[in-house]
Amino acid sequence: MIVSMIQIIIEIPDCTSLKDKRQVVKSLKERIRRKFQVSVAEVDLQDSLSFGQLGAALVSNSSAHGEEVMNKLLKFVEDELPGRVHDVSVYSETF
Repeated sequence: MIVSMIQIIIEIPDCTSLKDKRQVVKSLKERIRRKFQVSVAEVDLQDSLSFGQLGAALVSNSSAHGEEVMNKLLKFVEDELPGRVHDVSVYSETF
């Protein structure tokens, strides 16, 4: 069993409140979940007004497939996010 994961730190500069930021993050998480069939969550920076950290994971039998999905997910986030991506980590682990 191979678990492929991605961590993305995003900036959402136009948010004026945590409520605005949470709406953007929640919408992005739902679109990622529907499009890529992965588990996704906001894993850190919940109290930051303009930054968030998302994590997503996919279980498969191939690290190549998992990392391909994660790279497509990253491209989707870069295209759909009303801000910018600051830091990304993609990796796979075998269990």
